[in-house]
Amino acid sequence: RLIRHAIALGRARNFARARLPHAAVYPNADTLFADAGKLGLDAVGLFTLADARPDLIRQALACDLHVLAEKPIATDARTGWRLVETIEVTRRIVAVNLFNRNAWYHEQILAFIASGQIGKLAIIRVCHMTPGLMPGEGHGPEGPPFHDCGMHYADVARWYARSEYRTWHAQGVCMWGHADPWWVHAHGTFDNGVVFDLTQGFVYGHLAKDKISNCYLEAIG
Repeated sequence: RLIRHAIALGRARNFARARLPHAAVYPNADTLFADAGKLGLDAVGLFTLADARPDLIRQALACDLHVLAEKPIATDARTGWRLVETIEVTRRIVAVNLFNRNAWYHEQILAFIASGQIGKLAIIRVCHMTPGLMPGEGHGPEGPPFHDCGMHYADVARWYARSEYRTWHAQGVCMWGHADPWWVHAHGTFDNGVVFDLTQGFVYGHLAKDKISNCYLEAIG
């Protein structure tokens, strides 16, 4: 497996050199960080799996670089919070890629809510059932499903409510013998009184004849 991985990385670097002949292509992150000053870098993008991100983020901050990281920034909440404490005492910006905020349909829904057609926003319900991914099929380095993918919907609900979470209750179900909950439902309130209801899991369509995909979001006035 390691040999296949090394071959794949070599091919990716060769592809990058062919497509961008004037770009600097490095064999590893340590060499790149060592040359950060010489290259005049201001920021780096870290798109590895979550188990590698904390050390890479710390290396980038030590080189006085801004960071764009994929989510989550660590495989577990405790490591993530320790990393946040490190980030907050630096002069650098660390941004996390929560790409749902760039989705056109969220912009349209928010504009519809702002138009007043449903009255004052009172309830936010988000349901996302990722199809196809079974336990053991590559999700491990990203942490439990709700810690990883559920982060998007916790962020989207807060964005819609324009408030911080106040109370919550959650339950999860471990399926197919997986150690972490493969389906999670959470509900509660925001500081401004808006109620939320989040459902997220990797269980939608597993037994369907044809693989399907569906995302459902409801905002109620």
